[in-house]
Amino acid sequence: MIDLKTLRENPEAIRHSQKVRGEDVAVVDLLLKADEVSRQAISEFEKLRAEQNILSKAVGAAKGEEKAALLENAKELANRVKAADAKRGELETSARELLLRISNAIDLEAPVGGEEDFIVIEEIGKPRDFVGEGFEPKDHVEIGKILKAIDTERGAKVAGSRSYYLTGPGAMLEFALVNFAISSAVKAGFIPVIPPVLVNPAAMEGTGFLGQAAENVYHLEEDDVYLVGTSEVPLAAYHMDEIVENLPIRYAGYSSCFRREAGTYGKDTRGIIRVHQFDKVEMFSFIKPEDAKAEHLRLLEWEKDFLKAMEIPFRVIDVASGDLGASAVRKFDCEAWIPTQGAYREVTSTSNCTEFQARRLNIRYREEGATKPVATLNGTLVAVPRMIVAILENHQNKDGSVNVPMALRPFLGVDALVPTL
Repeated sequence: MIDLKTLRENPEAIRHSQKVRGEDVAVVDLLLKADEVSRQAISEFEKLRAEQNILSKAVGAAKGEEKAALLENAKELANRVKAADAKRGELETSARELLLRISNAIDLEAPVGGEEDFIVIEEIGKPRDFVGEGFEPKDHVEIGKILKAIDTERGAKVAGSRSYYLTGPGAMLEFALVNFAISSAVKAGFIPVIPPVLVNPAAMEGTGFLGQAAENVYHLEEDDVYLVGTSEVPLAAYHMDEIVENLPIRYAGYSSCFRREAGTYGKDTRGIIRVHQFDKVEMFSFIKPEDAKAEHLRLLEWEKDFLKAMEIPFRVIDVASGDLGASAVRKFDCEAWIPTQGAYREVTSTSNCTEFQARRLNIRYREEGATKPVATLNGTLVAVPRMIVAILENHQNKDGSVNVPMALRPFLGVDALVPTL
C-alpha cells in the first residue's frame, strides 16, 4: 500500500498516479476524508483512555461514598471507552479498505499511456532472414509436432483449452531451461527456492493480486486458498510480519503458475504462448528503498544475459503507466522475436514495487534504531513455454530440426533436436 504520509502531504501526486494508470481518482479524496475521520476517532479514544487511567488511580485512593461515586463514574467512562474503541476500529477498517484500492505511486520516468504506448529502450540481435535461407519458417506448434515435443490436442482433451503436454525433447528442453536459469541465478547470488503454489488470502492480497488482477486468479473457495500466478506471491510473503536483516536478500523461485486468462477470449489460442499452467523461474529481491532503482536495472541485466545466452533477437521496452500492475511503479519487459508472427512477444518482465508490498505484508528492516518497510522487486528469469516457443521458432532448420543454444547443450547433451520416426 502507499505511504499515508505521502498521501497527506502530496495528494496531487497520488491523484496523478491514479489518473495515468486509468484507475479511480475519486478514491483518493475518499481516503483523505476517511483518514481524517479515523485519526479524530483515534484521538478521541486515546483521550478517553487517559481519563480512564486518571480515574482508575483516583478510585484506588478514595474511600467510602467518594469511592462509590467514582466507581459509578468509572463504569460510565468504561462504556464510553468501549464505544470509542469500536468506532475507532470501524473507521480504521473503512480507511484501510480504501487504502487497498489505491495502486502504487507511479515512477514519473515511466511513459504515460496504454498498452501500446510503451517506449523501446533497445533492440538486441537481428532476426533471421528465413526467405533468404530458402524456406518459410514453421510455427512452434508445427515444429512441436515434428519433434514430438508439444501435444496441444491431448492437452485440450484432458484439461481443456490452453492446455498442453511437453513430451520427449519438449520436456527435456524445459528441464534444461530451468537448470540453466537456476544455476545462473545461484552464480549471481540468489538463493534457490521451491515455494508453495497454494497461498492464503493475506499473501495474495499483500502482493496486490486481489485488486485489478483478481479475475485471473484461481480461488479454491472450499479451502479459501489461491493458486499463484507467479512465485512472486509466495516469495514476497516469505518474510511476512518479519524484521529482516542483512539486506539485500535475493531469492530465485521455481514453481508452476496458474492463470485463468480471463478477458483473452480469441487471443493466442494456438499453441503455448498464452496458457493456464506453466513453469517459471522468478527472481525476487528485498532491498533498502534507496537502492531499489539500481536493483531494478540489475534484474533487467540478468534477464538480458539469459536471453543473450538463448541466442534470440529481443528488445527491451519501458511499459506504459496504464499497463502496469497495481504494485509496480515501473516495469521493463523483454520481448523475444517470434518469426512466424513477425512480432516481438513478451518473455520476461521486471517490476520495481518499492515499499508497496512490504507495507501490506508488514516486512521491515532496522535502521538507526527504527524499523522501516523494505522495497521489493521481481523479475522473470525464464517463463518456460514462451521461451520454448522462441527457441523452436528462431533456431529451426529447413529439415525440421532445431539447433540448441550453446548455453543449453551441457544440460541437454545434444547440439540439435531432430525429428524422430
